[in-house]
Amino acid sequence: MIELRGVSKEFTHRRGRVEALQGIDLEAGDGEFVAVVGRSGCGKSTLLRLIAGLAPPTRGEVLMGGRAVTGPRGDCAVLFQRPALLPWRSVLDNVLLPAEISGDRRDGSRKRALGLIEAMGLDGFQRRLPHELSGGMQQRVALCRSLMQQPRVLLMDEPFSSLDALTRDELCAELQRTHREHPSTVVLVTHSVDEAVMLADRVVVLTPRPGRIRTVLDIALPRPRTRARVEQAEQLARRAAELHALLLDSDT
Repeated sequence: MIELRGVSKEFTHRRGRVEALQGIDLEAGDGEFVAVVGRSGCGKSTLLRLIAGLAPPTRGEVLMGGRAVTGPRGDCAVLFQRPALLPWRSVLDNVLLPAEISGDRRDGSRKRALGLIEAMGLDGFQRRLPHELSGGMQQRVALCRSLMQQPRVLLMDEPFSSLDALTRDELCAELQRTHREHPSTVVLVTHSVDEAVMLADRVVVLTPRPGRIRTVLDIALPRPRTRARVEQAEQLARRAAELHALLLDSDT
C-alpha cells in the first residue's frame, strides 16, 4: 500500500543544508501497522509528512497504492500530537467535519459519526465543546474524526505523547480494537518503545540524523496486546528491551 524508494530529504537554512533522511526504502502492506522509532531529530516526523504528501522528497519517490504521492489524498488521514479540534464546534460536529468537507451530508454520515463516538467511550458527550473535555477525550474525538471517512491509510505523529500513562494505555487499547474492525494501513511515529511494541506489526528503527533505516523488528505477538496479562507483559517487555538496545546502539 505504501512504498518509499530511495527517499531522502534535505532542508536549506541560512547556515547551509541539513539532511533529515537518507536513502529510505520501506514498504507497508494493506492493513499493516508499522511504528517508526528513533532519537529526537532523526527525521521521524519528516518521514510521515512525506508519506502524507505534505512535503516532497528531495530524492526518491513515495507511492501509495502504486501511484506517486504528489500532495494530500482523500483516502489518507493524519492524526497529530495535538487534537486540533475546532473550538466552536461540538464533539459531533468536529467528527462530522471530513464528511462536510467532502460534501457528504447524508444521514449515514451522522450515524457513522455517532457510532464512532460511542465506540470511543464518548457517548453522552456529543454536544460538548472541546474545552469541556479532558486531553484524552479530545484525542479520542480527533481519532474519531480521522476514521470518519474510513481512510485506507492512517498516519499518526506521536498522538498520545502529551497524555498521562493510564490514558495512553486506554487509547492504545481503543486503537487496537479500532484497527481490528477497520484495518487501515497505519504508520505511527512515536518516542515510546512500549507504545510501538504494544501496537505495531513491525517497528522501524531510524539512525540519528540523517535518518536511515537501521533495522526493522517484527513484533510477532497475538492481539489484543495488554500488559494486564502476565505472559503477555513478559513478551512485550522482551521486545521493548530489544528495541531499547537497538536505539542505544544506533550511532554505531
